[in-house]
Amino acid sequence: MEINGLTWGLTIALIVGLLAFDYIFHVRKAHIPTIKEAAIWSAIYVGIALLFGLVFFAFGDTQHAVEYYTGYILEKALSVDNLFVFLIIMASFKVPREYQQKVLLFGITFALISRTAFILLGAVIIQAWSDVFYLFGLFLLLVAGQQLRSELRDDDDSEDEANNIMVRLAKKILPASDKYDGDKLFTWENGKRVMTPMLLVMVAIGATDILFAFDSIPAIFGVSQEAYIVFTATAFSLMGLRQLFFLIDGLLDRLVYLSYGLAAILAFIGVKLVLHALHDNNLPFINNGENVPVQTIPTTMSLLVVVGILAITVVVSLSSPKGQALRALQNAERYSFRYTKLAEESPEQDRREAEALMDKWTQAAEQVPQKFRDELIDHKDSYSRIIRTAHETRLASAQATGQSAPVSQQIVDRGGPQV
Repeated sequence: MEINGLTWGLTIALIVGLLAFDYIFHVRKAHIPTIKEAAIWSAIYVGIALLFGLVFFAFGDTQHAVEYYTGYILEKALSVDNLFVFLIIMASFKVPREYQQKVLLFGITFALISRTAFILLGAVIIQAWSDVFYLFGLFLLLVAGQQLRSELRDDDDSEDEANNIMVRLAKKILPASDKYDGDKLFTWENGKRVMTPMLLVMVAIGATDILFAFDSIPAIFGVSQEAYIVFTATAFSLMGLRQLFFLIDGLLDRLVYLSYGLAAILAFIGVKLVLHALHDNNLPFINNGENVPVQTIPTTMSLLVVVGILAITVVVSLSSPKGQALRALQNAERYSFRYTKLAEESPEQDRREAEALMDKWTQAAEQVPQKFRDELIDHKDSYSRIIRTAHETRLASAQATGQSAPVSQQIVDRGGPQV
């Protein structure tokens, strides 16, 4: 497949068009996407990305097709990890749920712009100095080691995510309001034009996107050195990320070992880059400037390894005791909250199903070992209050109709779930 100016122009036009469609038809009117809406649009964007890879096969360009799919899966995995940080930032700024779509789409747009700049810069550097792969490889190995060490030490830097240097600088330049004014970036207070938290959260996410690019771009250059492949794989991995956030919201937290999996992938790509650099070595102090006879890792093998590590990470996360504990705690809170939101005129069948789910997961949550409760419940008072309120509501309803509600009675008598 010939990659020329026309190819680049058509591809950029497609990506800009998809972004414009999102801005015009999805986030212009603030709303909370339903699961159905998020699922449909996630499938559409993933389908577009997969169909794009088939274009290479249609031209008989199998090598670039495999590189594209490998890079797409790698970048998609790293993007999902980025969603964790976006979630932390939005929680820190208390972004209303209906405005989170706009914040996420801004983050995706800024990420696309910043990573495109890094891709072009990386391509120029590689063209001028092929031994830069040594630096890329060693950098990824350091990042993987740092991420693994942070997980083992259980470091929590979330407090700093919403107070990075860019946010502090923005606050110094312009006065900021503590209150949201819809999804506006600026508002008026006491006759003065001030920034809203909406602008500050976008600044925080934009600054974080730049940091993500330092990990992301060296990693994908380990899959392909063709700038077009790197760009398209990165761009399509970011498209649809907003919908994916709302689709797997809740599941994200259950991927308790995702960081370990990503550390393993980054380490693998780092080793691949170092081997590639040794194979094409030009440094005079390594093997007298001659190529080192080492076995490089083919792209097909990279694809299998990346997919395999991700599959193992997801299965282990969801089936591990910690993952099961988090699922029980989240569902106990979720179904209790949903029960309190049932309309009074809800059909009896719907009410019974809601009660059964609430009881099931409340009992499961109470069986969670204490060590997981201490680790996984950030705000115990809030968690207890949500569940207690739901069971008090049910108990009052049961007493009014002369029915029994044994689980609710136990929860209320104890003053809430035993966390």
